[in-house]
Amino acid sequence: QVQLVESGGGSVQSGGSLRLSCAASEYMYSTYRMGWFRQVPGKEREGVASLDSKGRTTYADSVKGRFFISQDNDKSPLSLQMNSLKPEDKAMYYCAAKSLTGLPPIFIQPSLSPTSYSNWGQGTQVTVSS
Repeated sequence: QVQLVESGGGSVQSGGSLRLSCAASEYMYSTYRMGWFRQVPGKEREGVASLDSKGRTTYADSVKGRFFISQDNDKSPLSLQMNSLKPEDKAMYYCAAKSLTGLPPIFIQPSLSPTSYSNWGQGTQVTVSS
């Protein structure tokens, strides 16, 4: 079972930036998807950004143009650069991953659905003050 560890959360003022990082305990294999999710108390977990092992990405409308997901290679940590942060971005942010090894190519794509992932980190808190 791959362990995921997030880091980089913290407190910033509105308009500020933070960079989250997610390290995996072991190699994810060459075909996978990874993503960032966020959750506030009393609400469902929301997909923020995702990428697949081919480098394709997808973003929630609420963060497009402000957040950027990246990974240098399949052995590097996953990053989420968050710019122009707003108070409504305040949440616990989670990293997620799923190996797609052996699946048909049509299944190799990013996803913002929590049900598309099997491995989750413990989360890192992001607070944005107005």
